[in-house]
Amino acid sequence: MTYTVAVDYRKIITVEPGKRGGKPCIRGMRITVGDVLGWLASGMTREQIRDDFPEITDEDITAALAFAADFTNGGWRMSA
Repeated sequence: MTYTVAVDYRKIITVEPGKRGGKPCIRGMRITVGDVLGWLASGMTREQIRDDFPEITDEDITAALAFAADFTNGGWRMSA
């Protein structure tokens, strides 16, 4: 199955060895992809996430989902 993602997560998801143990983060912040996925899995809506964390955009949430989809389909590709 082929799908088109509306956002290029490689421009949003960052990995820095000294930040959050090298986990993939949103735009260099200390909020990880795992944090975002966990909030969604717990039933939080995108709006609730944005209300609780105003620095997070809808595009960031989509990037976290796209990253997770790519990761589970054979790994992430951080290079352009």
